[in-house]
Amino acid sequence: MAAVDINAKIPNNVDLAGDRRLQRALEQWQPKFIRWWEELGPSAFQHNSVYLRTAVDVGQDGWANFGHVEMPDYRWGIFLAEAEKDRTVAFGDHKGEPVWHEVPGEYRSDLRRLLVVQGDTEPASVEQQRHLSLTAPSLYDMRNLFQVNVEEGRHLWAMVYLLHRYFGRDGRDDADEMLERHSGDPDNPRILGAFNEPTPDWLSFFMFTYFTDRDGKYQLASLRESAFDPLSRTCDFMLKEEAYHMFVGASGVGRVVQRTADLMREHDTDDVHPHGGINLDVLQKYVNFHFSVSLDLFGSETSTNAANYFASGLKGRFQEERRNDDHRLKDDHRLVPDCSDEGIGTREVTQLAALNETLRDDYTEDCQKGLERWNRTLAEAGIATTIELPHVGFSRQVGTFRSHRISPDGRLLSEREWAEAVDHWLPSVSDRDHVTSLMSGVTEPGKMAGWVATPSRGIHQQPIEYEYVRL
Repeated sequence: MAAVDINAKIPNNVDLAGDRRLQRALEQWQPKFIRWWEELGPSAFQHNSVYLRTAVDVGQDGWANFGHVEMPDYRWGIFLAEAEKDRTVAFGDHKGEPVWHEVPGEYRSDLRRLLVVQGDTEPASVEQQRHLSLTAPSLYDMRNLFQVNVEEGRHLWAMVYLLHRYFGRDGRDDADEMLERHSGDPDNPRILGAFNEPTPDWLSFFMFTYFTDRDGKYQLASLRESAFDPLSRTCDFMLKEEAYHMFVGASGVGRVVQRTADLMREHDTDDVHPHGGINLDVLQKYVNFHFSVSLDLFGSETSTNAANYFASGLKGRFQEERRNDDHRLKDDHRLVPDCSDEGIGTREVTQLAALNETLRDDYTEDCQKGLERWNRTLAEAGIATTIELPHVGFSRQVGTFRSHRISPDGRLLSEREWAEAVDHWLPSVSDRDHVTSLMSGVTEPGKMAGWVATPSRGIHQQPIEYEYVRL
């Protein structure tokens, strides 16, 4: 692999300088990206110095490189993880064959589609979060928001590089279109529904980075298994950055839970709204909403496309090589949910057809771990209430549950029953109004908004009161 050219116009370790045509194409796309960032990236503090981590190499020392930088000057680059010697395809019809370094013609269309869908999510989340810096609960949190944003921008670069490098004019057009679609645009929205939902407040941001970025982890981990080696190595490096996004969500929600527990004990009440906190029932509603929206990102319970991607070697399962089966799945079966007007049941299908559901199961198990940590916080405070994941059929818009009303505890409901209870299960107008009322920006170093607890430690061994954003 080429050494990192950190001083290039586009930092990279893919030897852009050795392919002048590709370099020119990407340098022509770069101003379009910067223009998009300035227009639809963070709406404030663009030209303040922010204590950001910037990748300068794929090793640990180069990846964790910190310093103050203005966001438009951030060094977005193209980084592939080190190649694995003699790597072979781990699954599907090509299992055991050498991985590919070019795109097989018969899989060109499917692979391009996978890159476009993944790439489209990256700028979408930046657009969803663009106004949040105005109401950041601390400089620590503002800095974390900006770190997530610039890394989502770099993830867009990762997909754009692959589209330009391996798909010619079609790929260049796709890259341009990813800057033309916008989150929530009625005429030209983002491809996936969750990325058209607004992120109007910091509780939504913490939930988004916990639940929806966790979907990103599982999608990227599946693509990391790909027989197309450049995609695998690209996703391997992206996952290093994605882990931090999930930390922001897990620790953010955890700090809200901690502050709510503190206020409940201090004032001996379950209702902390008059004291500037967020009640546990409202936190539960936000969990219900964001978990359900994120479940839809995995698609229907059975999918011919997912089966074809697996058989072709384009997209594997999470931690594919750790699974104890033949990695072809043609003769294996499993149960998937099945919902009808008669009730909720299951049906048996092939493992190959049920790959979406398998990935959703892995995701759900991972989500539960965070809730267990939050519930330990409540238990340690002497609070018996727990936060729970709703039933996988609750408030779903994709798959077998999409035409049915399911309660959080898994009961099939009539439309009337749903309408009478939905405000107890999903954020109501008054819930969102209360959360919005708490969103006042705090810009004094070391100070926190009253609805969220102080983090246990700062960034990169810096103290909490460090000036993470220089105002």
